Amino acid sequence: MSEREVPVSRLGRLVRLASVGARTGASVLLSNRSAATAERAAEVLGTMRGLAAKVGQMLSYVDGFLPESQREVFEQAMQPLLRDAPTSSIRVVRGMVESELGAKIADLFLEFKDEPIASASIGQVHWARLADGREVAVKVQHPRIDEAIESDLNNAGMLEALISMLGPKAMNGRAVFDVVRERFREELDYTLEAERQRYFANVHAGDRTIRIPRVIADRSSRRVLTSEFVRGATLEQAAGMSESLRKRYAETLWRFVFKGYLVGGVFNADPHPGNYLFHSDGSVTFIDFGCVQPLGDTQLIAARRVHHAALRGDEAEFERRIIELLGLRGGRYQAVALDYTKRCFDPLFASPFHMTRAYVTQLVQQIHDLKRSMLSGDKSFVPLPPSMVFMNRLQFGFYSVLGRLDVKADYRSTEVAFLGPD
Repeated sequence: MSEREVPVSRLGRLVRLASVGARTGASVLLSNRSAATAERAAEVLGTMRGLAAKVGQMLSYVDGFLPESQREVFEQAMQPLLRDAPTSSIRVVRGMVESELGAKIADLFLEFKDEPIASASIGQVHWARLADGREVAVKVQHPRIDEAIESDLNNAGMLEALISMLGPKAMNGRAVFDVVRERFREELDYTLEAERQRYFANVHAGDRTIRIPRVIADRSSRRVLTSEFVRGATLEQAAGMSESLRKRYAETLWRFVFKGYLVGGVFNADPHPGNYLFHSDGSVTFIDFGCVQPLGDTQLIAARRVHHAALRGDEAEFERRIIELLGLRGGRYQAVALDYTKRCFDPLFASPFHMTRAYVTQLVQQIHDLKRSMLSGDKSFVPLPPSMVFMNRLQFGFYSVLGRLDVKADYRSTEVAFLGPD
């Protein structure tokens, strides 16, 4: 990992994007360019951190966003965004920890390693040990990252790049922009993330396959979050394990996502591959709860009805419930939206289901049909409810993670076990 300063001004960040021939973080990567251009784009997006890095991260692991002929080259070029993002100066990091927690590092931790174990778009993580011997992970925000995020949120082109990867751009205009801004601003508040981490732990309490690190409250603040340190295999390593173990991983991932969604009324909208640690007993540790989308009571009830219909295999009822959930009103757009949504639920309708990267790519491609319907002036088009804008990010990203496990799993039985009868 190398130390880099975060460019924070809107102009400075636009200049960086322009250096790779793009007004937005996505456009350069969505065109058929050379490997050298992809490598340059990875370096620029990684250095910029903030939303620019998030665009690059999504492109690097979500199947279907990159041109098929260029996917392997682009993915290789973007890998640094997943594991070796540039880091912040340890002097500044130590100053941030001491300022936030009101004490010297030596008084806060028995040991504190200066070399970060991970670095991402908003912060970096350091290993430390408490006085009682417990190992902990200390997540510290990059200096001035709040200014960088705000610059990106005020850059219409950057927001459009993100939103275009989540669904049709005209989903609800200003309302969608407001939801996206709110979610990403929340990621800067580690106090809120700590609350959500504890909430998810409560939702999954008693499930030995789902592990969520305990928050160390007296070593946490708005810009510093300290949790129990956990060791585990990466997704790449898990993908090479036995079929039976990969099946258990896939079903555990499904349970975490959809129990949180359908029982807890929230979903973690950042299914980054680095947010999962896999263990030899089939359990999975889940980390990073910065981007969480809550569901309103009406939406939660409607979502449960949709899932119950799919679990029963009742396609007619499923369609009625989707029309209700999305507010569809007939016409070509309803037909396209129902077809796409039904495909998204194949893991339940066709369970046991083998999730593959090709399947995820087909889903992403079907989004283009929705966009074409919107752009054609189809009067039956209905904007997606703003609160659901992050569902596509979860859907594509989460399914891409499952696709890398490349295994058939019984998602229906997994869901029935926690959702219960209708």
